[in-house]
Amino acid sequence: MDHRLFHIDGLIEFQPRVFRDDRGYFMETFSQKWFEPLGLKPVFVQDNQSVSAKGVLRGLHFQRPPHAQAKLVRVSTGKALDVAVDLRKNSPTYGQYKACILDAEKHNLFYIPEGFAHGFVALEDNTTFLYKCTDFYAPETEGGILWNDPALGIDWGLAEPLVSPKDEVLPLLDGFSSPF
Repeated sequence: MDHRLFHIDGLIEFQPRVFRDDRGYFMETFSQKWFEPLGLKPVFVQDNQSVSAKGVLRGLHFQRPPHAQAKLVRVSTGKALDVAVDLRKNSPTYGQYKACILDAEKHNLFYIPEGFAHGFVALEDNTTFLYKCTDFYAPETEGGILWNDPALGIDWGLAEPLVSPKDEVLPLLDGFSSPF
């Protein structure tokens, strides 16, 4: 397993080893051992899955403390542009984002710690998005930032993605009071 760190502290892309033969392939999709050399010990308590058509954008979402979530995300079919926005008020990269292409053929995973808004856009039909979370879904603590906030400048690669009505009315980063 290889990993790559980014300019925003805490974000990690993992590239697991894939063992292929004439029967197909085998790979580990999660191991606590990946995190240990990095000094991290996330405890995942819930797995989620969504399937999206090409052009569906979900996000940018987060949960406030005491139910903040770290996530380990991947796609099992298709491809997605995955985005994490730093919402940690004392971070030198507050308001900055990192985008990562998750690709079922590449088998990569993206780790997003607590304190980030998260979203993705499906780049192919029937993109199956899987994510492990370190806390349970708690609707009373959910929040978000508007996916097309000009202050973020995220290039989603689509002129008009399909976005839920709920995600279309999320607040802008300007004036946002970070709970992290």
